[in-house]
Amino acid sequence: QVQLVESGGGLVQAGGSLRLSCVASASIFGFNALGWYRQAPGKQRELVAVFTRGGITNYADSVKGRFTISRDNAKNTVYLQMNSLKPEDTAVYYCYLKRITDKWGQGTQVTVST
Repeated sequence: QVQLVESGGGLVQAGGSLRLSCVASASIFGFNALGWYRQAPGKQRELVAVFTRGGITNYADSVKGRFTISRDNAKNTVYLQMNSLKPEDTAVYYCYLKRITDKWGQGTQVTVST
């Protein structure tokens, strides 16, 4: 079973930037979906940005123009560059991989202060 490990979360002021990384323990080549979800306290988990098969990207409307998803297949890593952060971006961010079944990382906390 592939393992996903997120890093790069932390505390940042509104308007700042963070870059999240997710390293997989095996090749990410051949995925059906790969990317990021987030969950804020008291809210359900929501899609942030994902690659679908063929490299097509999908972003939540709330992050379009601010966040960018990318990947490095040689490093088995997917990234999320987050710019112009807002307090409402505060959440635990989870790496996600789907082949036949879903696989989730443990999450990394992002906190945006005013």
